[in-house]
Amino acid sequence: MNELNLETSPYLLQHANNPVHWKAWNEKTLALAKKENKLILISIGYSACHWCHVMEHESFENEEVATTMNAHFINIKIDREERPDIDAVYMKAVQIMTGRGGWPMNVVALPDGRPIWGGTYFRKNEWINSLEKLQEIYIQNPETILDYAEKLHEGLQSISIIPKTETTTDFNFEILEKLIEKWQKSFDWDFGGMARAPKFMMPTNYEFLLRYGHQTNDKKLLEFVDLTLTKMAFGGLFDTVDGGFSRYSVDIKWHVPHFEKMLYDNGQMVSLYANAYKLTKNKLYKEVIEKTLNFVEKEWLTSEGSFYSALDADSLNHENHLEEGAFYVWTKKELQVILKEDFELFSEVFNVNEFGFWEHENYVLIQNQSLEQIGKQQNIAIETLEQKKKSWEQKLYLEREKRSKPRLDDKCLTSWNAIMLKGFVDAYKALNDENHLTIALQNANFIIEKLWNSNGNLSRTYKNGKATINGYLEDYVHVMEAFISLYEVTFDEKWLHHSKDLAHHCLDYFYDEKEQFFRFTSRQDSDLITPHFEVEDNVIPAANSVIANVLFKLSIYFENSYFEKISRQMLQHILPTIDYPSAFSNWLNLLLNFSEQQKEIAICGEKAIEFGTKINQYYLPNAIIAGSKNVSKLPFLENRFTENETLLYLCQNRTCQKPTDNLEEILIELKMQS
Repeated sequence: MNELNLETSPYLLQHANNPVHWKAWNEKTLALAKKENKLILISIGYSACHWCHVMEHESFENEEVATTMNAHFINIKIDREERPDIDAVYMKAVQIMTGRGGWPMNVVALPDGRPIWGGTYFRKNEWINSLEKLQEIYIQNPETILDYAEKLHEGLQSISIIPKTETTTDFNFEILEKLIEKWQKSFDWDFGGMARAPKFMMPTNYEFLLRYGHQTNDKKLLEFVDLTLTKMAFGGLFDTVDGGFSRYSVDIKWHVPHFEKMLYDNGQMVSLYANAYKLTKNKLYKEVIEKTLNFVEKEWLTSEGSFYSALDADSLNHENHLEEGAFYVWTKKELQVILKEDFELFSEVFNVNEFGFWEHENYVLIQNQSLEQIGKQQNIAIETLEQKKKSWEQKLYLEREKRSKPRLDDKCLTSWNAIMLKGFVDAYKALNDENHLTIALQNANFIIEKLWNSNGNLSRTYKNGKATINGYLEDYVHVMEAFISLYEVTFDEKWLHHSKDLAHHCLDYFYDEKEQFFRFTSRQDSDLITPHFEVEDNVIPAANSVIANVLFKLSIYFENSYFEKISRQMLQHILPTIDYPSAFSNWLNLLLNFSEQQKEIAICGEKAIEFGTKINQYYLPNAIIAGSKNVSKLPFLENRFTENETLLYLCQNRTCQKPTDNLEEILIELKMQS
């Protein structure tokens, strides 16, 4: 065994028996590299990564490879999910060096950590040859390497600086029209999403497009969001048998996924479908929400109220070999045996034909027509077809459960837990299922009790009863956002106060006064080779865009002008840098908050929660909601309570209309103005 057997990360433990002398990233390992003046080999991946497993099998389990690595390098294995800070810095370096990135990511660095060479997946012989050549140059011609390292380091530092604008002007909303116009050129009007493969779900993009389309009454934009959500739900990307989304689709029609399921994707997708359901009342969206949350509850929810991280893409096939997607795919013969006389109709619904064929003899289930369309063609009542679909899925589920399941990543990550917590809250708003709120509250209490220590710090990861690694900005901001969403449904002010406390912690330990953005890593932690400011939204929105949105909301609740100033300042610096809107959609969401359409609503009195529950069932993305059954000290609610009445206050730009007790009147006004 190497030193990774001392770790708790499932990914690191997968490599604990490799002949490579792997070490973990820590002060002791880094000091050893300097002491021995050895190059550092940094290999980064995660437990659900298919090509990480391939490279492990081909290279890291191989004695010849291990001999080369052990002789010349200090070898460090990193779980990118535990250490997104290290991953972000070296990913930038790989992108500068090669023009692309991905996982597995492999970097060779000087003993002081500055990178000199890197890439993603390497075949065995290429890997050995590259490492031996690097070592040869390092010994015989070190000046070449040192010179390159210096130039690359300068490049890394320069791209971590965000340009700043000194002018504090009113926000120009014309920028949105121009950006949307540019963005629409990439829309795939056949299958939704962007017209390229692989296809990532990018939920933050569709949250923004849904909101912008709704607030501007842009029917074409709303039609595109509906098309995308429908095609994603129809595709093999969504597991119709047992719920849950895979990470991305390798093709343009959302058909064949990269089969790993990640907690952060599923949390965000539930929120997206919940918001879309509130607007459309589309039954398909409700089905997606319920199936996904059932899957999460069954496979990932722990007895402590936390959520596990992921299911692997690979599982054992019939020959007992690890194979990508083996758990999820079907042969025609299997389906004929399971479904018997219903096979032909099932084939119509789920395309057991050329359209649904994947590879070898395998099919990935995909719909390209709605049940209504198929019902009309086959002259079958929609209710009958819906019942049959449920019955088929149940039969397939029972059959599939006999298979070897994909490997589970059983660590709990703070930010991902908070994203899933918010998913449960958003589902509760849309569907009013008390179980969703119960699970959300359990998870919130887990975060407070197990991940938030007495010093005010959040931990990043939790496993085997132990919280480890000081949290990153990503962890704080998603917990803050999740706690605000819990307040919106419970009106329990402790969630707002917790969120505000975390905001102050971020300002103390993450905010960079000079850059006027938040660093990804706390000042309490050791510096990496360059600071990282996460500003571009990706499959998870950027930590800086999330905290900017959170500070905007907290500035309303607590009438805190400093919070608003920081939020506004960050947005003003970002807007001139936006070239492609998909990488900044959560910032554009914040821009909409500063529009004239932005509203706040206060509900004070005995029926506050009842009224709040009704309001939350509508899609009102431009309304911030607050409420209390009693006298409240929350600045936004102060002096609004009247005994024996439930009054609603509709406000805009810190000016409120005359209070009313008529909920319907307020709802009509909110819906008209949203």
